[in-house]
Amino acid sequence: MSMVVPLYLSELAPPNLRGSLVALQQLGITVGIMVAFWLDYGTQHIGGTGDGQSPAAWRLPLALQCVLSMILAGGTFFLPYTPRWLLMKDREEEALLTLVRIRRVPQTDPRLKLELLEIKVAARFDNETTAEMYPGAISKLQLAVRRYKSLFVVRHLNRRLLIACLLQVIQQFTGINAIIYYAPKIFQNIGLSGNSVDLLATGVVGVINFFSTVPAIMYMDRWGRKKVLLIGGVGMGVSQLIVGTLYAVYRDSWASNKPAGWAAAFFVWAYIANFAFSIGCVNWIIPSEIFPPGVRSQAVGLAIGTNWLSNFIVALITPRMLEAITFGTFYFFLGKCMLPVLGFRTLTFSAVCVILIVWVFFFVPETKGVRIEEMDKLFGGNQGAADMARMAIIRRELGLIPDGANMKAKEDVDMGVSEIEKA
Repeated sequence: MSMVVPLYLSELAPPNLRGSLVALQQLGITVGIMVAFWLDYGTQHIGGTGDGQSPAAWRLPLALQCVLSMILAGGTFFLPYTPRWLLMKDREEEALLTLVRIRRVPQTDPRLKLELLEIKVAARFDNETTAEMYPGAISKLQLAVRRYKSLFVVRHLNRRLLIACLLQVIQQFTGINAIIYYAPKIFQNIGLSGNSVDLLATGVVGVINFFSTVPAIMYMDRWGRKKVLLIGGVGMGVSQLIVGTLYAVYRDSWASNKPAGWAAAFFVWAYIANFAFSIGCVNWIIPSEIFPPGVRSQAVGLAIGTNWLSNFIVALITPRMLEAITFGTFYFFLGKCMLPVLGFRTLTFSAVCVILIVWVFFFVPETKGVRIEEMDKLFGGNQGAADMARMAIIRRELGLIPDGANMKAKEDVDMGVSEIEKA
C-alpha cells in the first residue's frame, strides 16, 4: 500500500492536480491515525475502565480494522486500470474509456485526446528507455536486476539512493512511531494516570498530527525542503530535550507535580506538530522527485522498504528502552531528531550525530523547484538530460511539438545511455 497508492494516484490524477493528490497521502495517513486514537478512547469505556472492562473494548477496534480491510480488498475489483498501464499493454481503446470515465467528459473532448496522447508518449518513452539502456534483458527478472544494480553502481544514482534511504531511517528514529504506538504508556510514565486521561492525551496526538500536516501540503514548494527540515528538526529536538529533562527531574514525584506532567504532555504534542509539517511530509516527497524516471519505482520501493524496516526496529526497542533507560529514551530520539539540521549536539550520540549533521548539511541539495534535468546536474549525472531529450524526440514524432525542436536530442540520449551501460 505504501508504494502502490502514490504511484496509482499519480497515474490517474490530472496533471495539474498530481502533486497535491500524491502529497495528500500523508494527510490520509494522519486521518487514519486520528480516527484510530479516538475509536480506542471510546471503546475503552465498554464494561468500564477498571478490572471489569469487557474484552469488546479491544476486540471491537480490531474487528473494525478487519472490516475496513475487506472493504478495501473488495473495492479493488471496481478500481480501473490506469490509462498508462493500458497503453503499455497496447490497449488504447480501454485507456480512452478509462479517461472518459474518470474525467467525466465526452470522447470528443480535445483535452481528453491531448491527455491520451501525452500518456501514449510516456508509455513509448518507457519502452524505448528500457530497450536502449538495458539491452539483452530477455526477461522481466533480468530487467529488474539490471535496474536495481544501476542504483548501487552508478555513482549519481547511489548517492540519491543513500539520501532517500537515510531520510527514511531518520524519520523513524525521530521517535514518531514510538510515540504513536506507545503513547498511552508514555503518558502514564509522565504522570497522566487513568485510562481516560492517558487515552485522551493520546487522542490529542492524532488531532495535532492531522492539522499540522496541512500547512506542509499547502506551502512546501514555497518554503523549500531543507528549511522545513531545519525548522522541524530544531523543534523536535528541543521538545524531546524538555520532555526528557522533565522526566529526569520528576519521574519519582509526578503525583505531587501535576503541572510538570501536563508540561511534558504539551511538549510531546509540540514534537508531533514539528514532525508532521516537516520530515513527516518531506520523507515522501524527496524520494519521488530526485530519481530519473527509468529507476524511480525501484528506488522509491527501496526507500519505503527502509522506512518499514526502521519502523519495525523502533517498535521493537521502544518498550525496552522506556524500562531500561527511562528518560534517556527521549535523549536518544533527540539525537535522531537533530540529524537533518546543523549546529546541535546530543548528550549520548554526539559524535555520530555531528558526522551525519555535517553530511546532510553539505551534501544534500535543495530540490525545491528543480526540474528533472537540473536535478540530474545536482547529482553529477547525465541521465536526466538524456531522458528529457528522448521525450522531446517522441513528442515531436507524435506531433506534440514542432519538427524543428530539440535537434541535438539524439546526442544527449546517447550520452545518458552510455553512462548506464558502463554499470
